[in-house]
Amino acid sequence: MKIICQQQDLSKALNTVQKAITNRTTIPILKGIYLEALPDGVLKLAASDLDLSIEKKINVNTLQTGSFVVSSKLFTEIIRKLPEGEIEIELIDNTVMVKSFNSEFTIIKQSAEDFPEINTSENNNNLTLNKEIFKNMIKQTAFSASIDESRGIIVGVLIEFGKESINMVALDGFRMAIRKEKIINTIEKKIIIPARILNEIYKILLDHEDNDLLISINDKNIVFKIDNTIISSRLLEGEYINYKEIIPKNYTSKVKLNKEELYSSIERASLLAREGKNNLIKIKTEESKMIITSRSEEGTVHEEVYIEKEGDVLEIGFNSKYILDILRNVDDEELYFEFISNVSPCLIRPLDGLKFEYLLLPVRISIS
Repeated sequence: MKIICQQQDLSKALNTVQKAITNRTTIPILKGIYLEALPDGVLKLAASDLDLSIEKKINVNTLQTGSFVVSSKLFTEIIRKLPEGEIEIELIDNTVMVKSFNSEFTIIKQSAEDFPEINTSENNNNLTLNKEIFKNMIKQTAFSASIDESRGIIVGVLIEFGKESINMVALDGFRMAIRKEKIINTIEKKIIIPARILNEIYKILLDHEDNDLLISINDKNIVFKIDNTIISSRLLEGEYINYKEIIPKNYTSKVKLNKEELYSSIERASLLAREGKNNLIKIKTEESKMIITSRSEEGTVHEEVYIEKEGDVLEIGFNSKYILDILRNVDDEELYFEFISNVSPCLIRPLDGLKFEYLLLPVRISIS
């Protein structure tokens, strides 16, 4: 194998595919990146941790076809630190030679035959989505999934493909995020994708200009195709929690407020909340204002936000981090907060429609 390519193109492609590599693996070949020079002037790069696989193609000058696997960490660092311009890569026996201007590296390769096969095939369960819609849905839900692998199915994000909509749901036992979008689907299916994989997909989508995202689904995998990049993820098996039963059907207190004002106030209050337990802040709804307080051994803070309220006065405690996570991912300028009691979940939703819903469990507090 022998190719000549541009440093910028190769470095960018390596940054994409290495998102599929994890330090948790004990299998040496999975710590490497697969490179294959194809006869039509294309270099295929691939990486996999068996749960997530990424393949990307770039244009090169192919002088000789062939394939090999090299250490992802070492090879990526070498290419990244080389100057912009042409790079020559040549496979010589069991080594890979990399040349650029006055630099020359020789590194040990691994056998390409040992690299796992990546499922990139399409099937009858195909649909095309707008990249921006899917990207925003990930951003507004995946942060609510559990990061504790022992929690089973809730480390994943539920995606429901209906005839006229797509829904995304994530929860971790303390909060829940629901995001809905109206679209015409060609398939009807429910799948669960690990949230950590969706977060990597989100990062990849940020780097692509093409707005068409092709999705193919089978019983065990989902494949995403955008531009010259293919992402394959395993699906989680099991039954997701019936989230619709958790959503409150009524409220005793409802407030309308400005998201940015609330975010700034809670962010300031959290400076002291972080010094205490559970990032605890207290919220009290009065007739025209929401009072936000926090205290620790270091001091106290008092914040006020203008609101429009209907229903009862309420005093309730929350983990400030969870509220901030929600507010920083919502685009709406104004929101509704709906409360039942100081020990019942709070529902956060838009002023119009049900494009998103966030459910947040309170922290028990002593009422002043």
